[in-house]
Amino acid sequence: MSDSLRTLDTRGLACPEPVIRTRQALAEGGFDLLEVVVDDPSALENVVRFAGYARAAVESVTAQDDGVSRIRIRPGAGSLPGAEAVPEALPAALPTIEPGGATVFIPAAGIGAGDETLAGMLMRGFLYALAEGEAAPRRIILMNGGVRLAIEGSESLGNLRRLADRGVEILACGACLEFFQLQGALAVGRVSNMYEIAGLLLEGRVLRV
Repeated sequence: MSDSLRTLDTRGLACPEPVIRTRQALAEGGFDLLEVVVDDPSALENVVRFAGYARAAVESVTAQDDGVSRIRIRPGAGSLPGAEAVPEALPAALPTIEPGGATVFIPAAGIGAGDETLAGMLMRGFLYALAEGEAAPRRIILMNGGVRLAIEGSESLGNLRRLADRGVEILACGACLEFFQLQGALAVGRVSNMYEIAGLLLEGRVLRV
């Protein structure tokens, strides 16, 4: 009997979406082989790496002339063959923060000090990955431009709401909201103050984005 095959087409999707969809497909099961179609080198490397984390085996990677690659993954087949060939500089692609653990401190609407468009894209990707991950932080603290992520019209608002629904505490700096004239515009979480924020940051493990 031939193996049942499920094809997952992630062409055109930005990181970390291909990895997240791969994780979801592996969790759902119902097939012997999963073929993930990607058109981005980063997506290829991250999906291959994630297969190792998921204790699945990459049976083949087929590259086409148009830049598309097809990754065939067998679920539950043990550790990833050739995992050492994946560059160590690649991020894990999914958050590994333990439940009830870290406080995530976000002091800007984007990640990094380079191109603003890229910084915003990275922040959206990070919050999306955090919302999709199996684990979640204890709380998220938003300061300075980071408070803009939690107001109406923010492209990250939906992911922050999903995190809040899972019990993640969302705190926004009141002085920052006032400075940007966004009082009353907070759409998720609650307003906090510098005394509370300082105490929470000293309380335990902090991840600064």
